[in-house]
Amino acid sequence: MNSVLARAMSLRRGMFVTIARLALALAALSATVSANAETGYDAWLRYTPVEGRPARERYSSLPAVVVALGDSELVAASQAELIRGIRGMLGRTLRIAKDVPAEGAIILGTYKEVAVVVPSLGKTPQLPPEGFWLKSLVADGKSHLIITGPTDRGVLYGAFTLLRMIGLDAPITELNLRDKPFAPIRILNHWDNLDGTIDQGYAGRSIFWENGQITKDLDRVRDYARLMASVGINGCSINNVHTDTRVISTKLLPEVARVADVFRPYGISLYISLDFASPSKLGDLATSDPLDPAAVEFWKNKVDEVYTAIPDLGGFVLKADSEGRLGLSEHNRSHTDAANIIAKSLEPHGGILFYRGFDYDHHWDSTDPKNDFAKALYDNFHPLDGKFADNVILQIKQGPIDFQVREPASPIFGGLTQTNQAIELQISQEYLGQQRHLCFLPPMWKEVLDFDMKADVETRGARSNTPVKDLASGITFKRTLGGFVGISNVGRDTNWLGHQLAMANLYGFGRLAWNPNLESKQIAEEWTRLTFGHDPKVVGTIVDMLIKSWNIYESYTGPLGVGTLTDINHSHYGPDIESAENNGSGYGHRADDKGIGVDRTEKTGSGYIGQYSTPVARVYESLESCPDDLLLFMHHVPYNHVLKSGKTLIQHVYDSHYEGAREADRLVRNWQSLKGRIDEQRYQEVLADLTYQAGHAQVWRDAIANWFLRKSGIADDGKRVGNHPHRIEAEAQELTGYEPQDVTPWETASAGQAAALTAKDGRGSIRHKFAGKPGWYDLDVVYFDENDGVSKFKLFVGDQQVDEWQADDVLPHDQPSGHTSTRHRTPSIALREGDVLRIEAESDAGEQAAVDYLEITPAGA
Repeated sequence: MNSVLARAMSLRRGMFVTIARLALALAALSATVSANAETGYDAWLRYTPVEGRPARERYSSLPAVVVALGDSELVAASQAELIRGIRGMLGRTLRIAKDVPAEGAIILGTYKEVAVVVPSLGKTPQLPPEGFWLKSLVADGKSHLIITGPTDRGVLYGAFTLLRMIGLDAPITELNLRDKPFAPIRILNHWDNLDGTIDQGYAGRSIFWENGQITKDLDRVRDYARLMASVGINGCSINNVHTDTRVISTKLLPEVARVADVFRPYGISLYISLDFASPSKLGDLATSDPLDPAAVEFWKNKVDEVYTAIPDLGGFVLKADSEGRLGLSEHNRSHTDAANIIAKSLEPHGGILFYRGFDYDHHWDSTDPKNDFAKALYDNFHPLDGKFADNVILQIKQGPIDFQVREPASPIFGGLTQTNQAIELQISQEYLGQQRHLCFLPPMWKEVLDFDMKADVETRGARSNTPVKDLASGITFKRTLGGFVGISNVGRDTNWLGHQLAMANLYGFGRLAWNPNLESKQIAEEWTRLTFGHDPKVVGTIVDMLIKSWNIYESYTGPLGVGTLTDINHSHYGPDIESAENNGSGYGHRADDKGIGVDRTEKTGSGYIGQYSTPVARVYESLESCPDDLLLFMHHVPYNHVLKSGKTLIQHVYDSHYEGAREADRLVRNWQSLKGRIDEQRYQEVLADLTYQAGHAQVWRDAIANWFLRKSGIADDGKRVGNHPHRIEAEAQELTGYEPQDVTPWETASAGQAAALTAKDGRGSIRHKFAGKPGWYDLDVVYFDENDGVSKFKLFVGDQQVDEWQADDVLPHDQPSGHTSTRHRTPSIALREGDVLRIEAESDAGEQAAVDYLEITPAGA
C-alpha cells in the first residue's frame, strides 16, 4: 500500500473510538426485518427466512453467541448486521457477549484482536488491508466461527459475505474462505445538487441534500451506507461534479460532517466534489489561477479547514475545463497544474484527488472530419503521463465518448504508464433508458473490463494480457492507486433507482468492483436470489431477462456502434437522430444519403484508431477485421456494405430495430409468467415498467427505421418500414376540438403529425369507424404524455365506455416528441364492422392530450 493510502487508513483507525456500539446492537435487536414490506427498499438485504427444512438444518450448527472484539465502530456495525440478518433469515436472535463465552461463538475482530482470545488461530493469511478470512475453528473444545482480517473494514466485509452466503443457501460449515478486493478504490459518485435535484437522476430527489443543506433525517443515508458496504464499496462523493462552492463553506461543513458520521461505521469514506473556481467564488480572490500564490494559500487553508471538520475525509473529486465549466484553460495552465496544487494540500491529510478526465471543447467545428470528440481525452492527458502527483487518480470513463450503448474501451487506459487511473462506470442509465427501460449493465462493463489493450509494458513492445481491469486497478504498471468509480444517483423513490430491476446494476457494480473476474450471469443470479427468492422459475426467468436486456436495448436504439441516436442536446432519452450532428459537442454519426459512421481510421479519418497499441489498432483499422458491433464507431461505410452476417448494413438497421421491439414485448410476457410467484406490489411495478418499455421500443423502432428509409432511399426487404396496415392516424380521423399538428423531430410521430387538443374548453374527441372483420381485438392508443399537465382519456365503442386512463407519467419533455410518446393498450375488445371507436379527452395545464395514432390488431397477436 502506498504511503498516502496508508496514512489515510491509519488516521481513520486511530481517530474514532466507538461510542455507538451499544446503540448499533440495540438497533439490530429492535429492527423489524422488511419493515418496508416488499417495496424494494431493502434491496438485496431483505434477510427473508431461508426456505425449507434442509436449508434450516444447514445452519443448525451456527453459534448462538456473537462477540465483537475491540472498540471499532465498524466491528460493532458488523455485529449489529449479523444479529439483524441471522434473525431475519434463520429466526434466531444471537446473544451478545463482551468476552468469548464458555461455548462456541461468532468472533469478530482484527487478526491481532482475535489472536489474543483464540491463540490457536495460528498463522494468519497475508491479505491486503480490506481482505478478510472466514474460518471455522475448534478451540478448547468449542466450535467458533471467526470473521477476521488485517483491519476492521475487512471484518465488516467478511460479515456481509457470511450473510450473503446464508442468503444464497450456501454451506458455511468447515469454512476457510479468504477473499480480498481486486483494487483499493471502489467508490460511488453522486451528481446531487444542494437544492435536492440530481443531474441524470431518475428516482426522485437527493437522499443527501434538501433546500441548500444536508437533509435532517439521515436514516435513508444510513441504509444506503449498509447497501454500499455489503458489496464492498468503500467511498462515496455526495455532490455534483458541476458543483456549488458552498459545499466546502464554513457554514456547511458541519452539515456535511453529519453524513461522514453516518458513513463511518460502514467503512464508507466521504468524498466532496470541488469547483475549480472556488478561490474566486468562495474566497473572493481576484483569480483562481492554480499557480497564483493567493490561490495556493486558499487551497491549503480550505483543505485544512475541511479536514478539521471531517478528519477521515477520503478526498475530493474535481472536474475542470469541460461542458462550459470555468477551468484551467482560462489561465493557460495544464491539468497537472490544477490537480497537483490541490493534491499537495491533501497530501498531509492522506487525502486523494480524483481528477475527472472528461475534457473537450464543446464549441468546435464538427463538420471538420479531423475533429473528433473521441480523441480528446488521449490528446489532453497522454502528454501529461507521469506528471500528476502520487495522490491524484485520473478518473476515466469506460469509453471515449459518453456512456453510449456501446463504445470501445478508451485507449487512454493503455496509454498511461505512470499515472494512477480509475475506470468510471455509469450505474445511472443516462443514455440507456434512464431506468424506464430494463438494461442490465454488467455484460457491457465486462466487455470493457476484460478487453485486452495489448499495452506496451517494460520492453515497450506490444504484449497481450493487459485487460482494462488490470490497467485501471494499477496492477499492470504497479501503480500505487487505482480502481472503480460508479455514477450511482440513487434517489428518494422507495426502491432507490426507480425501477425494481435497475437495482441489479448497483449490486453488479459493487460485485465487479470487488472482483471484476466474476461473470455477469453469476452476479445476476446472486442478485435475483437475494432480491426475489429461490423459486427456480423466478430465478431462471429474471436472470435470462437481465442477461439479454442490454442487447435488446441496443438493438432498438443504436446498433453497430453508431452511438447515440437520442436527443443529445436535451434530455438524452427519446430518439432524435439529427441532434447529434453539428451541435459543437463532437457527438455524431455522419449519416448522409450514401452511408453512415465516423471514419476514425489513421489512413483517411480522424486518426483516433492510432491511439491504441499497434495490435489493437490493426484490428480496428481494417474493415475486414473490425468487429461489426463497433463498425460504425470506427468507419464510415455505405448502406449496402455487407456485414459479417451476410446482411447489408441498412437491412441490419431495419431488422435489429424490429427484432429489438419484438424482444421488448417478449420481456413483458416473460415477466407475466411469474404472476403469483412474486409479491404483488413488485410484480405490478415491474409489469408497468416493462409494458411502458415495450411501447417506447416501438417508438424507437419506427423513428430510426423511418429516418433511415428516407435518408437512404433503400426499402426494407421485409416490407415493414413505413407499412402499418393496422395503424390509424389520429390526425386523419373525425376530429372535434382537435387539430393536426406537426411533431418535431418528424420521425418521432407516425407520419410526422399528431392530433392536438386545441379547444378553448380543453375537451375534444377523435372518432374512427371500424371496417374490419368481427372478432376480438387489442387496441393501442399512442399518445404524448407531456410533463406539464395530467390529461384524461376515455375510450368508447359506440356509447359504451371500455377504458379510461390519465397522462400522469413524468417524462422529460413538455411537447409531443419521442420523449413523451406513450402507448396505452386496451386488450380483448369485441369489434364489429361499423362500430364507432371514440376517444374523448380533457387537456390539463399546458398538456395538449395529443394523440399520434390508434392501432387495432387481433387479440394477443
